Amino acid sequence: MDLRKHLSVANVLSCMALFVALSGVAYAAVKIPANAVKAQNIAKEAVTAPKLKKNAVISAKLATNSVINAKIANGAITSGKLANGSVRSGQLGGGVVTEAKLKNEAIGNSKLGAGAVTSSKVSPTLLAQLLKNVTYVTETSVNDSETSKSVTATCPTNKQAIGGGVRINSPATVNVVPSESAPVTSATNVRVGWIAGGREFAAEAGNWQVVAYAVCAEL
Repeated sequence: MDLRKHLSVANVLSCMALFVALSGVAYAAVKIPANAVKAQNIAKEAVTAPKLKKNAVISAKLATNSVINAKIANGAITSGKLANGSVRSGQLGGGVVTEAKLKNEAIGNSKLGAGAVTSSKVSPTLLAQLLKNVTYVTETSVNDSETSKSVTATCPTNKQAIGGGVRINSPATVNVVPSESAPVTSATNVRVGWIAGGREFAAEAGNWQVVAYAVCAEL
């Protein structure tokens, strides 16, 4: 029998409807193999931020120099995000390390260059308290058997006595003790030297000396 004589659009549609009714809904699930979707298959800008899984973009996925200033939010890079030694002098702008940014006692001796702290960097009050050009002066009395004697060690010009002392030179048989040790002041109350004295316990026949010491400095 020639079936073509009986085929029509209505007959074909009727047969298809009958087939669907008898066999149920047919659904074909297409499974994509692993690594089948490659970069060239993804349209430009197809992968948007909402499509990215949290923490999906890690440092190993970032190209060199891919994170530029415009991509960094204000305050995003805190001290906890910086690796030790990552910020070097070359990365610091001019004048960014101000006095307020320095930790107390952060600058030790090893951080100061030779001649870095000049007199202009020291407060006048502190500078006035510093000792300059310290010298030591001694003066010794005559060596005789006088009952008491004293001697003065005088500081060089433009220097003042900031300390001093006394010493007795005598043999063991001569009993002598210091009797005076004090600064010597001028009419303008400037300490110009140091006076030292000694005396015998009783009249002695032996000779002895008293020595005055003065520590002098520019003030």
